[in-house]
Amino acid sequence: MASGEAENATPRERTFQYQNSLPSLPLPALRDTLDKYLYSVKPHVTEEEYKKTEAVVKEFETGTGKELHKKLLERAKTHRNWLSEWWYNFAYLEPRYPTPVYVNISGPGPFHEHYWPPQDGSQLERAGMVLWHTLNFWKLMKNEEWPVDKMDRGKTPCSMEQYKHLFNTCKIPGEKRDKIVSHFKTVYEGESPTHLCVLHAGRIFTVEVIDDNNVPYTPPELQRQLSVIKEKCAGQPAGPGVGALTSEQRTKWWQLRNRLIELDSRNQQNLEAIEKSLICFTLDDTSPSNDSEITSQGLTGDCFNRWFDKSYNTLMFNNGTLASNCDHAAFDGIVLVVLNLYMDQKIIEAQGVWKGTVPERKVPEPKELVFTIDEAMGKAIQDAALQYQEMASDLQVHCLKFMTFGKNFTRSHKLHPDGLIQLSLQLAYYRTYGKPAPTYETASTRKFYMGRTETCRTCTPEAVAFCRAMVDRNTTSAEKLQALRTANEKFIWLMGECMLNRGCDRHLLGLQILSDQAGMTRPDIYTDPAWTKSGGGGNFVLSTSTLGYTSIYGGCAPMRHDGYGSFYKIQDNRLTICVTAWKSNKETCAEKMAGSIEQALLDIQQLYTSSRM
Repeated sequence: MASGEAENATPRERTFQYQNSLPSLPLPALRDTLDKYLYSVKPHVTEEEYKKTEAVVKEFETGTGKELHKKLLERAKTHRNWLSEWWYNFAYLEPRYPTPVYVNISGPGPFHEHYWPPQDGSQLERAGMVLWHTLNFWKLMKNEEWPVDKMDRGKTPCSMEQYKHLFNTCKIPGEKRDKIVSHFKTVYEGESPTHLCVLHAGRIFTVEVIDDNNVPYTPPELQRQLSVIKEKCAGQPAGPGVGALTSEQRTKWWQLRNRLIELDSRNQQNLEAIEKSLICFTLDDTSPSNDSEITSQGLTGDCFNRWFDKSYNTLMFNNGTLASNCDHAAFDGIVLVVLNLYMDQKIIEAQGVWKGTVPERKVPEPKELVFTIDEAMGKAIQDAALQYQEMASDLQVHCLKFMTFGKNFTRSHKLHPDGLIQLSLQLAYYRTYGKPAPTYETASTRKFYMGRTETCRTCTPEAVAFCRAMVDRNTTSAEKLQALRTANEKFIWLMGECMLNRGCDRHLLGLQILSDQAGMTRPDIYTDPAWTKSGGGGNFVLSTSTLGYTSIYGGCAPMRHDGYGSFYKIQDNRLTICVTAWKSNKETCAEKMAGSIEQALLDIQQLYTSSRM
């Protein structure tokens, strides 16, 4: 290349280069927020109840809400993201209930659908390759060579901050509030730990996985290291399973962690080794074979071989299938999607096998982290495991693979694919229960500084009108189609608003937090029955999210005991939806709900195929 060409070449984008230049998170006008809130309330209350809520909202707008909004405007002047710190604390770090089952997210690796079908004896070989791809992704992040995520057809850069919490990151329990501690650094910031922790048979090992040239060891070398761990554990009694403690109620875990450290200073060193490690990697003895089983094991599997506070846990099962278990505090699902899509593409490119050479060299031996455990701590571990098992056994997971149509069908009929699925969820619930479901869908606000999410309340009056039209035998197909299109258009507008942080939930949360901090009696808008009925305060009956248009998806637990989780991926010619429910609620069933969703999708397809419109 000539020197003039080199001077004019566009410099390569660095992964985190836009972080400090992203626009600040906007604060909506109070009137706009309250209008959206009132509109979202309509499907869930009677006309008389709505009038009362209108009066409550009006009083809030002209009184307490007006003053609180002024304070929030002042905060927004000095905080580039007025919400971020509050959101981490309120949503993830201050709640005292256990992290697994209720908070953590999981998903199946898609590899078993192509080159890696379930196969006994394949665990270690596949584990070596998965680790290698994961470490290559880490290296791309560390060198800031991973492309910046963008919105608006590639024009608008997104906040990449959450990716910094993928590696070397852990949540540490506190008495009243936990904290997220990350030891990840880019090459421009310095060195960061290069070991990972492997959990197997109740024991924990550290393994150095990066060579002296800062290059990951090859898959066969990584496989060799993992084989040593399996051999050491074979025929031996199970270890203490210290990881079970991370399933405890948060303040209890804080107490137990302190007690562990008091027992022996080596325990503290062991804890720090786990918390600083690249990731935790579990060699699991179970053999789930389909998405439902794999995701269920990912969310509710063996707590003796998990570290639930770790931002990223890879779970390689005995038959070579794979899942993850991730702390939701550290990042949202998109980070997990991107990593797993990268791995999926690399595995497909290599046709599921390692085709490289193996250097003739020694690799570091795994080192066991041996904890000092007294009788009381041993009992605490067993108590935690029993409590966890009670929680875990209550969660039902069912993954629906809908093969009749996908994105191509919806695009051909000028429907937003995500909007169509949201309307299918509404119709499925409405038919089953005879009423609308207050619904949360994740809206990404990552185009803003430190942005994460806003709530998109997708159960709109238009969505309910569509459901009513579908169950009304006197409504014509043309009228049903029109109701569908109107509801879909409303969804597109509302999701667009929420992605600009112009929903209602985050703004109202900010005002609520300011009220609580001032020691005020909580304003009536938050105690009015319509607040809970419409989903406020974490009361969304349907908790949903689209994981995008790739091969990757996953799920987590419902928000409410009488609710559902519904998380999905949209591909060209199929849709896959992970439905979760609580078994102890006799009114809900994940498998039946999945069947209702499937029927709703088929009925919507039938509307179009039978119509000349």
